[in-house]
Amino acid sequence: MLIRTHLAITLCLTLFFIPFVRYPILFLLVALLATYIPDIDSKKSRIGNHWYLRPFQWIARHRGFVHSFSFLLLLSLIFVFFIPFLALPFFLGYSSHLIADSFTLRGIRPFFPLRCVSKGNITTGGVNEFNVFVFFILVDVILFVTNFYSFFNM
Repeated sequence: MLIRTHLAITLCLTLFFIPFVRYPILFLLVALLATYIPDIDSKKSRIGNHWYLRPFQWIARHRGFVHSFSFLLLLSLIFVFFIPFLALPFFLGYSSHLIADSFTLRGIRPFFPLRCVSKGNITTGGVNEFNVFVFFILVDVILFVTNFYSFFNM
């Protein structure tokens, strides 16, 4: 999926939690940044197209171990032990990316190194993805309006 769709989905999930978190802006920013991370292994992605990430891309192929819940669990445990208040938004952003990519034609290997693949019928950049994007933008607007007071009342 395109990054805009990932961001719309992550924003939707994050807006559900906003009324219950102490630092909503930080929660939102961490979740949105975490949704970029799985694409660090692709030269074509917004985050992966930086020259200093090329060595990482030599060892990781796109939609390999970085696109797995195995890797997410490892990273999330690091957050839980060292920066616990960022663990939930990180997990939320990263996992929403993985779940969304599992509905694409290429899919993901959710439990790397196991060979099983989770995939669907959505073409990246296609009409169905655009419909998913529009749906989540509409839900985002509704959630933002209903959570407006909670979002800005820190």
